[in-house]
Amino acid sequence: MNFDNTTPQPPARAYGWTAILLHWLLGLALLGLFGMGLFMAELPVSPLRLKLYNWHKWAGICVLALSLLRLVWRLTHQPPALPEDIQKHMPAWQHVAHHGVQYLMYALFFTVPLVGWAYSSAAGFPVVVFGVFPLPDFVMPDKALAELIKPWHEISAITLVVLIMVHVAAAIKHQWIDKHALLQRMWPSRRASTESHS
Repeated sequence: MNFDNTTPQPPARAYGWTAILLHWLLGLALLGLFGMGLFMAELPVSPLRLKLYNWHKWAGICVLALSLLRLVWRLTHQPPALPEDIQKHMPAWQHVAHHGVQYLMYALFFTVPLVGWAYSSAAGFPVVVFGVFPLPDFVMPDKALAELIKPWHEISAITLVVLIMVHVAAAIKHQWIDKHALLQRMWPSRRASTESHS
């Protein structure tokens, strides 16, 4: 005799509130940092430029911490499966691209701020979070090393933004062209899954 009166719960179709918050917060922070980087790079040497560079650096560290939190959450919470319509009709190469873009974005979430931190340390400029908490040098000060590292921060940041654009374009295609209602999985609603899902 079965004394368990609980009803099995259907698989979650949407992400939980924590995952949704981390997703949008990280996305907006990355785009804001990229925009700030483009703006301050064009400024002449001035107190404003120095201030923006300091803000850019500690904001990058905050993004690094947020990325770590999101990765831990993702590894400990099973994400919902793709909608059945997508799984049935999406070609194999799109499945590969879907996972490939996700893995590359996660790698760059860490690569971009770490390379920026390394460049700042090598150039002899410490990172001071919120202007209060100084961080240890990621590498020893070395002007030659700083010149080698500098372009890689820009290259990795541009690559990440391109991948974000691909991610957004794919979501738009599935939502409004293929009519798969994909965005509902990552949009706050009463039907969002519980916090046990990524």
